Amino acid sequence: MVRLELSIEASNLKNVAGAFKGTSDPFAVVTQVATTADERPHVLGKTEVVKNNLNPHWAKIFTFDYQLGSPAKLAINIFDEVRKSENKSMGSAVFEVDTLLAARGGTKTRRVRNGGTVTAVIRKSQGEGALRFKMSGVDLKNKEGFLRKSDPFFELVRRDDTAGGATFNTVFRSEDVKDNLSPDWKPASVEISQLCRGNLDLSFYVKIYDFESNGKHKLMGQFETTVNAMVQGAGNASIPVTLKGEDAGTVILHKAELSLPQSEKSSEGGMEERMAQMSISPSAIPKPDDKPTFVDYISGGCQLNVTVAIDFTGSNGDPRQPGTLHYLHQDGQLNDYEKAITSILSILQKYDSDKKFPVLGFGAKYNGEVRHAFQCGTATEVIGVKGVLSAYRDVFGSGLIMSRPTVFHEVMEYAAKRAEQSLNAALASGGQTYSILLLLTDGCVSDIPATAECLKKMADKPISVVMVGVGSDDFSGMDFLDNLGESGVRDVAQFVPFNDYSESPSDLSTVTLHEVPRQLTTFFQNRGIEPLSRQLVDESSVDEEEEPEIDISLDLSSDEVTVAGGGYQCKGW
Repeated sequence: MVRLELSIEASNLKNVAGAFKGTSDPFAVVTQVATTADERPHVLGKTEVVKNNLNPHWAKIFTFDYQLGSPAKLAINIFDEVRKSENKSMGSAVFEVDTLLAARGGTKTRRVRNGGTVTAVIRKSQGEGALRFKMSGVDLKNKEGFLRKSDPFFELVRRDDTAGGATFNTVFRSEDVKDNLSPDWKPASVEISQLCRGNLDLSFYVKIYDFESNGKHKLMGQFETTVNAMVQGAGNASIPVTLKGEDAGTVILHKAELSLPQSEKSSEGGMEERMAQMSISPSAIPKPDDKPTFVDYISGGCQLNVTVAIDFTGSNGDPRQPGTLHYLHQDGQLNDYEKAITSILSILQKYDSDKKFPVLGFGAKYNGEVRHAFQCGTATEVIGVKGVLSAYRDVFGSGLIMSRPTVFHEVMEYAAKRAEQSLNAALASGGQTYSILLLLTDGCVSDIPATAECLKKMADKPISVVMVGVGSDDFSGMDFLDNLGESGVRDVAQFVPFNDYSESPSDLSTVTLHEVPRQLTTFFQNRGIEPLSRQLVDESSVDEEEEPEIDISLDLSSDEVTVAGGGYQCKGW
């Protein structure tokens, strides 16, 4: 399980304000979509409203938990704020979390219904706690000339380093104070994970703007600081604001403190009761775990390569007879082998940019010889889940004789060699790859010692072995896999009986792939291979496929005022 952060922006939205009513004021609602019949959609929250702007860059960041193998979709519904009961839809888009994670820079842009695009960016969340602070301005630089005064608001802007250079992302946006060069902004709170990724000495910018109704806000000045500097300097400290190297006023930092949510939260009451927090010293903030994770490697461009191996031994039964494991239904229904392939490979293929997979068979006899590693179909690699299923079906027209014994180690050796070659080639060109062998079988392996020895040798290879037991055979003979890790070598194998999860494809993929993130990171760390820098985003790439609009209402109590960066304006603080 990993904690992720989502930020969003939109471009060229359709103006739905109506004739003579100006420009729309968009906000977005983000919902985790139900992926099974017994699930309910979960609203993560809504962004702030961006006034008179068809190209909103929302500062609000959403956090949620994710596990590889668990299908997850995020629906982004965009509305024009009119009145509470009359908000107008401006369009929607749906993003799969796997697709976002695997995308370059963790970023995807999709077209939305009604016109325009929405861009979603996903990252690993790092750090705990929040920074609560109170600021005001003094004699800020006026951007409105002699007859009027500016309407100041401020943003907190985080710097993110990528393989293509630094990017700057707004993680908090305050309210604007009308016609005032000495604004007294409301108390605010922002998550440490979003502001500085848990590093209290990482610098960020405080930028002050003059609010303009057309969205073209004017920079009034800025200063650079850190969380530690704010906490240590709080207590009516004066901070100079500059604009192009010249004095642009002063910010007074009245209060700045760190807090952690209390362990027990009341489910009743208003904002203060449910978000009750205690002030703590910076040293009490948990240090972020610096150990690389699966998300770090994927964000750096690591590709997952998959080899599929299928059991064609005689114990599967005559494939021409209904009820046998390899029987191919004429009505389009999938057999259990096909269901397992579809469930698991549908997830894994999102992490492979070319989606090309070798498909091997084992346990069949050709020309009187039993073969334990043969090519399925006419191509050495096939494309996508459909290509794998087609290659699998082609085998039954190739003149094979289903035979015995059940031998795994030949396809394992093939996959391990291919995995090592793939990684070496990737490293030579500045990339990274990791491989997965998806092995489907109807029974226990015949030669346990040879298989165990092969898996031990694979421990220092860039590969995981995912085995799925198809059918009702007694798979207790596969228990030897649980003992391999006890010998001190890296555990690379996972075995899952298909029938235990046959009614839930999402549970099957979740359980089957549960160990892969740990196995991947352990391998790379053992080799001393660190994640690559987060990739530069190609902002011109847009997914053309449109998603159906999803109508999900949002219910926030009147005690909550959603602002940027996961923070709340705290009444009475």
